[in-house]
Amino acid sequence: MRENQKPFVNLPVFLVDDDTSVLHASAAVLRSAGVVNLQMVDDSRELLPALERQAASALLLDLFMPHLSGSKLLPEVVRLYPELPVIVMTAAQDVETAVRSMKEGAFDYLVKPVEESRLVASVRHAIEVHSLRRQMGVLKHYLLSDCLQNNEAFAGIVTHSRKMRALFQYLEAVAVSAEPVLISGETGAGKEMFAHALHKLSGLSGQFVQVNVAGLDDTLFSDTLFGHKKGAFTGADQSRAGLIAQAAGGTLFLDEIGDLSMASQVKLLRLLQEHMYFPLGSDVARPSDARVVCATNCNLAQMMRQNHFRSDLFFRLSVHQVEVPPLRQHKEDIPLLLQHFLDEAAATINKPAPEPSNELLTLLQNYHFPGNVRELRAMVFNAMALHRGGSVLAMDSFRLAIQKQQKEGSSENPVSEVPDGLPVIIPGRFPTLDEVEDALVREALKRAKGNQGVAATLLGLSRPALNRRLARRVTPGES
Repeated sequence: MRENQKPFVNLPVFLVDDDTSVLHASAAVLRSAGVVNLQMVDDSRELLPALERQAASALLLDLFMPHLSGSKLLPEVVRLYPELPVIVMTAAQDVETAVRSMKEGAFDYLVKPVEESRLVASVRHAIEVHSLRRQMGVLKHYLLSDCLQNNEAFAGIVTHSRKMRALFQYLEAVAVSAEPVLISGETGAGKEMFAHALHKLSGLSGQFVQVNVAGLDDTLFSDTLFGHKKGAFTGADQSRAGLIAQAAGGTLFLDEIGDLSMASQVKLLRLLQEHMYFPLGSDVARPSDARVVCATNCNLAQMMRQNHFRSDLFFRLSVHQVEVPPLRQHKEDIPLLLQHFLDEAAATINKPAPEPSNELLTLLQNYHFPGNVRELRAMVFNAMALHRGGSVLAMDSFRLAIQKQQKEGSSENPVSEVPDGLPVIIPGRFPTLDEVEDALVREALKRAKGNQGVAATLLGLSRPALNRRLARRVTPGES
């Protein structure tokens, strides 16, 4: 593949025709439809050198030109750039020319004069196909090499989990696409950090612009994203650009997309389909080239089935999906995260970072973290604020936080997995309460590696309460 790996959204559409009036007319039609990155070539001899210098996302090629005809250029372009869709545009209406062009690798065949809607649809389709071809090539590369090209983009995500690394590889692959990306995951799992990493990977020259759409009614959503003209409503004393304009050439990150109202969902869908928007009070459409990234902790597929989320918007947003796993699914990262947050908290309050004890690590690795990485960070910062010196970090604040959460019985992120060894089902008879309690105590001690203080915390008991239960259940040969 001779094409360099520049971000897809920065790749222009090449228009090649010796008739400059046709070039400018075609460019005007495409720009009005939101395809703004164009490169015009009026001398066919300049095409191949231009493609050598600048990769393209699609090529609109006239067949009959002086010096070097499109008929000769077509097979050469297809040979050198097999991923580049070539749309042939010519005044010739004979079937033989069309068939020959398609056999030589043309993506589409348009007859002049071309209807504007037909031209726009063909170019957009070519751009989408080119994006998919590039993504398949990148994914194949990662599957074969198991490597990352841009480790620095993920510097803010502390992990050595293979599951997280696989997500990094997927992000690198889809970064070359202009299609939306949907990032899902529980609260506190790190969805925003993944969005930032995707923006860095895309190489976009524009800004990363973020907005939380939860709680925005339709009018406020429209004004926030699209902006308004002076006099559009009472109090609009001057025109204001919306966030889409601020994110031009960059990334627009819409957080909590599952809370978007149905009326606003229609407007977002139109933006994604047409790459155009209307500021409030304006009847002049403006193009948008911002890459849209959305995040949610909701199950959008389930909301769609319940008619709480538009199906057409769901399928438009979910072209590329990234599901950030909860911390309980990559617990091997807990020691690394704990040390990272200790160093961060110590630097913030200008204290030396104490060492975490093995008992603390055991306690944390047996906790299910309903608040995920954000909860662990809050625990560490609170513990550092309460730390009164010494080389080992005290555990009291961690125990209190875990016990408080267990007593509240939060069901926001229930743990569905059943611990091994617990008699949930005993064939032939139902377990007694004493048997269940005894199994729970044994399991907690096993997970705590025999540490009764950690086991008590896992069970939501005080240390004396656990000792009393152990004393009642000690049998000969046990200790």
